[in-house]
Amino acid sequence: MKKLTIFALALLALLLIGRQVLVPKMVERGFTRMVTANVGVDRTADLADGLHIYMCGAGSPLADSKRSGPCIGVLAGKQAFIIDAGTNGSQNLGPMGFPTGRVEEIYLTHLHSDHLDGLGQMLLGTWINSRRSKPTKVSGPMGTAQVVEGFNMAYQIDSTYRTAHHGTKVANPASFGATAREINLSGGSQVVYNKNGVKITAFEVTHEPVSPAFGYRIDYKGRSIAISGDTAYDPNIAVASKDVDVLFHEALNMEMVKTMQMAAKANGAKGLEKILYDIQDYHTSPVDAAKTAKQAGATNLVLYHIVPMLPSDALIPMFVRGASDEFEGKITVSEDGTIVRLPVDSEAIIYEHGL
Repeated sequence: MKKLTIFALALLALLLIGRQVLVPKMVERGFTRMVTANVGVDRTADLADGLHIYMCGAGSPLADSKRSGPCIGVLAGKQAFIIDAGTNGSQNLGPMGFPTGRVEEIYLTHLHSDHLDGLGQMLLGTWINSRRSKPTKVSGPMGTAQVVEGFNMAYQIDSTYRTAHHGTKVANPASFGATAREINLSGGSQVVYNKNGVKITAFEVTHEPVSPAFGYRIDYKGRSIAISGDTAYDPNIAVASKDVDVLFHEALNMEMVKTMQMAAKANGAKGLEKILYDIQDYHTSPVDAAKTAKQAGATNLVLYHIVPMLPSDALIPMFVRGASDEFEGKITVSEDGTIVRLPVDSEAIIYEHGL
């Protein structure tokens, strides 16, 4: 018995020593395999031709562990675009496999801070190691030029450090920052991009006192999406989004926000109470977003700019209550990392998660 006990203790000691030696080596080998498979690899190279939509920010100004500030990456064939640049959007695009360095244009829906506060970091991603010869284009409503000028100024000193460190082939001063284009929608909608089979149409939405505010429709080889931006319920969105495959629509659950408003009142937080009251009049409920999707004849509906925060998926049925009564198609409450793929010559709508 004594010999057996000694043997067992010796075996246990060997196992512990082996674990201390082998596990770190296994972790190191796993790390090497992971980075070799991902770092510097174009993860879009083998994608089927089509529209690929990357939800890089599904949230709002309210903190949400699953949702960053509003940001959507769109890959149409080989052409890349970004709609809005909220907090952490650029950091999410890399792990999702989106080709930030190939972005042709960034479109802003409106000039609320949560839709553009990540623009500086986003522009670093479209500049460094991108091989572009000109600054990134940023388009949006009147006032976009002032926003772009501010970010260019804020990051200009930083850019000189990066060029000095990495050289002009990686950090070309000629392509630093952004140039602005301000879109004037005098007719309510306007084609703002039409090249190589990709058509992007901007249309006005209702977000008073923020004006103008835009949504965008993107068509590519028979597949289509529309993005509402921030808006109150607006029948114009259904018209602009007619027969799209997927409507990406903002959503604020009024009942849940009212509950938060009453809690703020009960706790004496008058400023927060006022904010929670005010935001209800220029956003859209999930039920009204579903009505819009039905009116548009959309196939699927993806909700984003989620308010309030939904830290647990158990809250999703409460958030979308009543929406399925209005819209028979698939309704998805998105989070950071949601990817929707629309291959050409197909009616397929494929959902993935890229984080």
